[in-house]
Amino acid sequence: MTKIFSAHPGESRDPGFLSEDARASEKAWAPTSVGVSGNGFVPSVDVITFGCRLNAYESDQAKARAIADGLEDAVIVNTCAVTGEAVRQARQAIRRARRERPLAKLVVTGCAAQIDPASFSDMPEVDLVLGNSLKSAKGAYARIGGEHGRVRVNDIAEVRETAPHLTAGQGERARAYVEVQNGCDHRCTFCIIPYGRGNSRSAPAGEIVESVRSLAAQGYAEVVLTGVDITAWGQDLPGTPSLGQLVARILKLVPELPRLRLSSIDAAEIDPELLRCLAEEARLAPYLHLSLQHGDDLMLKRMKRRHSRADALGLVAAVRAVRPDVAFGCDLIAGFPTETEEAFEQSVSLIEAAGLSYCHIFPFSPRPGTPAAKMPQLERATIKARAERLRAAGSAALVRHLDARVGRTVTALVEREGLARAEDFTEIAFEGEAAAGTLIPLTLTGHDGRRAFGRAL
Repeated sequence: MTKIFSAHPGESRDPGFLSEDARASEKAWAPTSVGVSGNGFVPSVDVITFGCRLNAYESDQAKARAIADGLEDAVIVNTCAVTGEAVRQARQAIRRARRERPLAKLVVTGCAAQIDPASFSDMPEVDLVLGNSLKSAKGAYARIGGEHGRVRVNDIAEVRETAPHLTAGQGERARAYVEVQNGCDHRCTFCIIPYGRGNSRSAPAGEIVESVRSLAAQGYAEVVLTGVDITAWGQDLPGTPSLGQLVARILKLVPELPRLRLSSIDAAEIDPELLRCLAEEARLAPYLHLSLQHGDDLMLKRMKRRHSRADALGLVAAVRAVRPDVAFGCDLIAGFPTETEEAFEQSVSLIEAAGLSYCHIFPFSPRPGTPAAKMPQLERATIKARAERLRAAGSAALVRHLDARVGRTVTALVEREGLARAEDFTEIAFEGEAAAGTLIPLTLTGHDGRRAFGRAL
């Protein structure tokens, strides 16, 4: 069993890609999922995941590695460090897990464990703290406790390779994920993730292609390329290939893959080859989730983002010019330090100006250790109110998106019984039976403001 909590306002966290897992996480977390054998109950290895889609991907790897290492009765907590609230929730989950699984081994890993391992090793509930680069390493879970120590965290800045790219145990999900890149070379003032992930490092193109080919052979109709900053892919490889070149190579060398999708991309960069792929490759999903964060130029500078408002609008226009059916998601932070009412309205107006469809809104929460935490803060009531106003604008944008889709026929990926996603990531409720992971044609007949209704052909 894997429980996943919502994603965060750093890189790589489009909430839509977690939808099939997030729905499962709405259920109360049970002490354990056990199978019954002839000898009685068999304890499970369960994972509690906080944060981004990449963490969810890596949780699959960690669980598979733990089982391969012989761990049988354990809870792995994969933490997020982007806000103090995320860390608080992780600690709360650890205490609850210990109460409900008193005999299980409790392992803590992820970004918060990497950045501040002592704060978790000091918790009496915790048996082992593993660094980010070790959570899927062979043998990491083979020796817990005793002379082997309770903390195994290396210097993430010294890590030069990505984790294994093909996740074992993806059978629970409709789509598969391939990690093409990890780490980040940028230092946004609100984000502490580079200290939990290290510098940007890319997986070799050949290994990525083989991973995608293997997943297609297993029957996955959709593969998502994921990472912390995937538009940085290739910058550390010989010849500095671009993300667009990687996408083109995958589509050419794995013709049997029905659909390739990208996770979040930085609004500061989209290379010409990627733009060509969007224009010419129907198998590349027409959906981009943009790491925007704000709509005001001064706020973007104080965030140390690398794009302006005009850059974001220009990128959206360039993509729409070559792929008119594209839809865009985004991340926006409400109440960043020093944000004036006028600056805030720039974010509100950006939603309509850019024609965004899926808006992931975050009220600003200071993260200790980041420059933004030292800036003049807004009142929490103001931040909360602005977040609600942004969410209202985002909801109106989604309604516009759904209105424009009614009457269309799409090819949708079934996520679970009665629910699917179109190429442009429109969520569709439909009647009928279809196995998760299959592609089916649906005609969109209406919507309820949150998702479309589809009729199977």
